[in-house]
Amino acid sequence: MRAILIGAGSAGRDLAGRLYREQHDVVVVDRDPAVLGPLQDELDIQTVVGHGSSPAVLKRAGIAEAELLVAVTDCDEVNLLACVCAKTAGVSFRVARVSNLDVRTDSDLLRLKELGVDLAINPKEECAVELAYMLQLPGAEEVVDLLQGRVLALGFKVSADSPLLRQTLKDCLPQEILRTVRFIALQRGDELSIPFGDARFMVGDDLYVVGQPDALPALMDVVYPDRPRIAKVIVAGGGSLGLSLARQLESSNLDIVLIESDAKSADACSSVLDRALVLRGDAMSPETLENAGIGGNTAFVSTTGSDENNIIMCLLAQKAGASFTVGSVSKPDYVPVINNLSLLDRAVSPHLSMMNSILHFIRGRNVRAATLFHTLPGELLEIVVDTGHAWAGRAVRDLGMPKGTILATMERGGEVLVPTGDTLLGVGDRLVVFALPGAVKKLGHIINA
Repeated sequence: MRAILIGAGSAGRDLAGRLYREQHDVVVVDRDPAVLGPLQDELDIQTVVGHGSSPAVLKRAGIAEAELLVAVTDCDEVNLLACVCAKTAGVSFRVARVSNLDVRTDSDLLRLKELGVDLAINPKEECAVELAYMLQLPGAEEVVDLLQGRVLALGFKVSADSPLLRQTLKDCLPQEILRTVRFIALQRGDELSIPFGDARFMVGDDLYVVGQPDALPALMDVVYPDRPRIAKVIVAGGGSLGLSLARQLESSNLDIVLIESDAKSADACSSVLDRALVLRGDAMSPETLENAGIGGNTAFVSTTGSDENNIIMCLLAQKAGASFTVGSVSKPDYVPVINNLSLLDRAVSPHLSMMNSILHFIRGRNVRAATLFHTLPGELLEIVVDTGHAWAGRAVRDLGMPKGTILATMERGGEVLVPTGDTLLGVGDRLVVFALPGAVKKLGHIINA
C-alpha cells in the first residue's frame, strides 16, 4: 500500500516508522528539509519538501497512486485541505489530525465526511481516554479499550505480595475470575511469551490480561493486593489533554483537582468543568501541591507541553506523597526508558494513542481494528467473522492459529464471552486476538486467505 504522510513532526515520524516496518510504500511530506533528510536515511523512504496542502506537492508525492493519506501537521486547515485533495484524487482512506473541537464536531456548516475526512483524530483526546481508564484501575501500568469499550486490556507488574508467586496461574485464581478474563502476555526482561495455566511468575514480571471492565477490579484485588488506592486525582496542565482528562474523570467517584498556571486558561477550564476544582498555580511549587491536597491516596498526572517539566513535576509529586504518578511525553522513545528506570509509575505518549486510532486503516479486509500497547510488543487485533470467512462454523481448537497468538475474548450478539476450545464461531462474531510480533503477519495471511 502506498501511504502519504503530511507532517514530519513526532507523530509523522513515528507513524512513518510503523508503516515502513509493515513494508508499505511510505512518502512523507514536510516543508522543512532538515527533518526529512535524517528520516529518509533512517527508513529508506521517499520524502517530498513542500506544503502538504499544495496540489502540486501532493502530485509530486504520488497521490494518484496512494491508498492512504494521513495528515498530522499542527495546522487543522492544512490537514483538512490535504484530505480534500486526496478525496478528489481517489485516495481510499483519509485521516486528519484535528485539534479544534468545533471542527471535529459535524455541523450543518462543516461536515468532515463530505470534505473527505474518514477519520478525524486528536492524539491528546485519545490519550485522555486511556489515562481515565488507568486511573480508575490503579495499579495498571496501561489500559486500552477494545470492542468500543466493552472490553479492556491492561498490564500490571507482579509485586512481592502477589499470590501469583506461590502458585501456578490455574491454581491461584478463583474459577469465577478465570471464566471472565484471559491472560494474553508475559514479559520477563527481554523474553515475551503467552502464559497458560501452568505458568509461574517472578517479582517484576509484566502481565497483560483482557476482560470486561467490571471483572478487572476483582482480578486486580487478588493478583495485586498492595496496589495503590486512589481517591483523588491532581492534573497538572489545563491544555487539551489535561482538560479532556479532567472532564472524563468527573463522571467517576474520584475527587478531581486541575492545576493551571495561566490565569486565562484556568478561567476557561473552570467554565467547562462541573465538579473538578481548578487551582491557578505552579505545579512545581510545594505550596500549590499542598493547596491541592496531595497525599497518600492521590494520583498525580502531568500533562503540560514539556516532557522534561512533566517528569520533574511527577518526581516532586512523589516526594510530596502522591502514591501514583503519570507523565505525558511527546517523544514515544522516552516511554520505555522512563518506565524501565522507574522514574515515574507510568509514562504515556499521545502519539501512540493516535496510532491505535489509525491502524485499522492498514490491516487486511477481515481485521476491523488493531491496538498497540505502549511498552508491550505485539498487537491486539479485532477480527469480524463475515460470511464466507475461513473461521465461520469452526471450533476454536480447529482454527489452526499460528504459534504466538491467542484468542482473548469475543462478542456475540452484544454479549462478551471468553471462548474455550469447544466454542463454535459464527458469522457476526467479533474476536479479539493477541499476536506476538512474529505472528502478526502469519495470522494476517490465514484470516485474509
